[in-house]
Amino acid sequence: MERGSDKHGPRLDEQQKHETEGMVRGGGTTHAEEWKEPESMPSAGEEPQRSYPPGHEPGVPEGMTQGDVDLRSDLAKWLSDTHWPASKAELLRRAERQGAPDRVVDLVESLPDRDFSNMADIAKALGIGVEQRRW
Repeated sequence: MERGSDKHGPRLDEQQKHETEGMVRGGGTTHAEEWKEPESMPSAGEEPQRSYPPGHEPGVPEGMTQGDVDLRSDLAKWLSDTHWPASKAELLRRAERQGAPDRVVDLVESLPDRDFSNMADIAKALGIGVEQRRW
């Protein structure tokens, strides 16, 4: 006995089945809205098309680059749950106790010997871009 979804009724099950039939069979269109269609992948060795200027990619605040965002994210990942303000020594102990990668430990070691009030304070001390507030 085929069991349908227990989250909604048989009519919605049939509608969803119809919309995804093309993807399941793999041969044609899905008869679904265009935004549900998968985008084609670039060929091997071909760069994907960019529609955003450098430094303005989605998810990148003004005043930061994607590299800044990634670096700050790595630091925050390993220094989360830190009680602020925190000294350089406390941050270094926390990073080592959490098993942070060498890159993160090296960055924390390069910090000036003072107290930091939050991740933005650490980013400024490391010269990482900081997002600009919009007024």
